[in-house]
Amino acid sequence: MKKMAELSYHYGIKIRIYPSSQQKQLIKLNSDIARTVYNKLIAIDQELYQLNRVKLPLDVVTNRIDELKKRKNYKNLINHFQYMQNKNIDSLTIANAKQNYQKAWNMYKKVHTAGTPKFHKKGYAEKYQTNAQYGKGSNMDVFSSTGVKFLDMKHIQLPKVGRIRISGSYRKLLDHKQDIRIGTVTVSKSVDDKYFVSMQLGSDTPFVEKKKVTNSQIGIDLNTDNFLTDSEGNVIANPRYYRTIKGKLAKAQRKLSRRQLRAKKEGRSLRDAKNYQKQRLVVSKIQAKVRRQRNDFLHKISTALINNHDLVVAENLLGKNMLKNHALAMSISDVGWRTFLQILEYKASLYGRTFVTVDPKNTTQMCSDCGFIMGKNSTNKLTLADRKWTCPNCHKHHIRDWNAAKNILVKGLAKLA
Repeated sequence: MKKMAELSYHYGIKIRIYPSSQQKQLIKLNSDIARTVYNKLIAIDQELYQLNRVKLPLDVVTNRIDELKKRKNYKNLINHFQYMQNKNIDSLTIANAKQNYQKAWNMYKKVHTAGTPKFHKKGYAEKYQTNAQYGKGSNMDVFSSTGVKFLDMKHIQLPKVGRIRISGSYRKLLDHKQDIRIGTVTVSKSVDDKYFVSMQLGSDTPFVEKKKVTNSQIGIDLNTDNFLTDSEGNVIANPRYYRTIKGKLAKAQRKLSRRQLRAKKEGRSLRDAKNYQKQRLVVSKIQAKVRRQRNDFLHKISTALINNHDLVVAENLLGKNMLKNHALAMSISDVGWRTFLQILEYKASLYGRTFVTVDPKNTTQMCSDCGFIMGKNSTNKLTLADRKWTCPNCHKHHIRDWNAAKNILVKGLAKLA
C-alpha cells in the first residue's frame, strides 16, 4: 500500500466527537503527554546549547552532553520519565510530539529567520496527534486501519480512547468514495469544551470534481466599509459579527474578572474555582460563536466566487501592518481578510480554478478608464472619506471600491499574461 506522501490527492476533514467522562480524561492525559514531550525536548536542547558555552571540566561537560543526547532517543526518553509508561498513553502520541518538534526546527532553519521552538503552555485547549496504521494486506479504506478507523458512519475508534460517537458532513464524502487512506489524526478540545477529530485523508483519485469552465473573471476589493466589492459592481455587506456582541462579551468578561479577583483573594486556584470556570465557559462560548459565524460567512462567499468564476483576483493585503492603524484595527480584525484569502487560495486549487493576489499599490487612486493616478500628478489624493470621485483627467465618475476592483482585475490579468 502507498504511503500518504505517495498518494496524488489529499483532503482534510474535521469531525465533532462526543466522548464520555472517562474518555475525556484519556484525551486530557494524551494531550498533557504530547505537550510534556515537546517541552522536555526543548529543555534538553537548551541545556545542550548552554553546556557548549560554559567553561566547566571537560569530563563533566562531556558526560552530561552524552547523557542528554541519549535521552532524546524515543525509548530512552520514556525510560527516563517513568510516567510516560502509563498504559493509557498512546505510543504514537509521543512519536508525533517528537516529530512535531523536529518539524518546528526544520521550519525555523528553512523558512523562518527568527523564532526557535518555544515551550507549549498549559491552557484550557487540549490537542494531540496520532495515526492510522495499515498492514501490508489491508484494504485502503477508512474501515480497515488499526488505531484510528471508522467503525460505522456514526462511530470511530481512537487508540486507548476507544469507540466514540461522531457527527458532521463527512458522509457526503465517504458515501461516494471508498479508496481513502487515513493519515495523521489530531484529537482536540476547544476552549469552550467541544471535542473534535481532524483527519488527513489521501487517495489516488480526486476527492472533488473540477468545476466547469464559466469563461468569467472577477476582481474583488476588500474594505472595511463593506466586506467586498467586485469588478462587476456587486457589493457584499460586512456583517460585523464581533461588533454585534461586543457589549454582551464585555459584560461577561467583567463578571469573569470579578470572580477571578474573588478566587485569588480567597487563595483558591482558578482551576478549582467553580464559579470562575462556569463564567470562563460563558465567555469562551460567546467568542466561539463569533468565530463560527465569521468562518461560515467566509466559506459561503468564497465558495460562490470559486463556483462562478474561472479567475479570482484580490489584493495581497498585509493585515499585520494595517492593524497598526488604531482607528481601523477592530474593523480589520473583525472582517477576517487574511483567512478569506487563504480559503480562496485552497479552494481554487481544489476545484481547478485560478486565484491570484496582486500588489494593492494605486488600485484605489488610479482611474480604471484612463490610468490617471490621484495624488501623483495632483494634490487631490483620495482619503478614506472619499467614497465617490471624478477623474480630473477624463472626467469619469467613479464609485471608489468598484473602480479599485476593476484595477485589481486588470493587474491580475497582466500578472498572468
